[in-house]
Amino acid sequence: MSQSNKPSPNKSTISNLFNAETWIFDLDNTLYSVKTNLFSQIDWKMTQFVSEHLKLELEEARLLQKQYFKQFGTTMRGMMKLHNVNPKVFLNYVHDIDLTPILRQPQLNTALESLPGRKVIFTNASKPHARRIICRLGIEAHFQAIFDIVDSEYLPKPAPQTYKKLCHDLIIDPTRAVMVDDMVGNLEPAYNMGMKTVLIDTGIEWSPNNNSATHINYSVKNLARWLSKLTPENIKKRT
Repeated sequence: MSQSNKPSPNKSTISNLFNAETWIFDLDNTLYSVKTNLFSQIDWKMTQFVSEHLKLELEEARLLQKQYFKQFGTTMRGMMKLHNVNPKVFLNYVHDIDLTPILRQPQLNTALESLPGRKVIFTNASKPHARRIICRLGIEAHFQAIFDIVDSEYLPKPAPQTYKKLCHDLIIDPTRAVMVDDMVGNLEPAYNMGMKTVLIDTGIEWSPNNNSATHINYSVKNLARWLSKLTPENIKKRT
């Protein structure tokens, strides 16, 4: 089995993906490499926010942050529900980070340009954060919509009702859509709705990727390289 693609691609599966009506992309650690350590900055900012807001030592705040992530899906939702935190204040604080590790990605830009169908971003982050990232990557022209944590009414992935709201608000037929995400759990609701699923296999500790999960259609290590295979020219080569 190919290390960059699961299952090994063939003409039929490549053609089916190429003809998808809508591509739904996660943002953090999906459209850019986990090696940038950008999300580590966000993660640390969340710890600092919890520490400052609740007047806790950093070590205690870190433990509570992770507890809220597991219990509520995001640290922010835990802080909202239990401590009445304003979500906009939280988002502005944690997304105030150094974006210099994010560089333009010409290969990804070309791959997205060649990929037919509507492309949207589905993120537990905010629209301003998403826009800054895709502009840094040089791929902003390819996305028709961003569905963020505000659009989901602060109910994060993988809550199934958030996926239903995404499809309703953006008029997406899930049976003609592909979802790309770096977290196994975020792909299960998409698969259950009839979407094809692509896992970005990062191997990082907060994303324990189970490549054998039945709701994962493809496991990909390099998104740009994999997407570049989904072109009419490459499909022709397989005929």
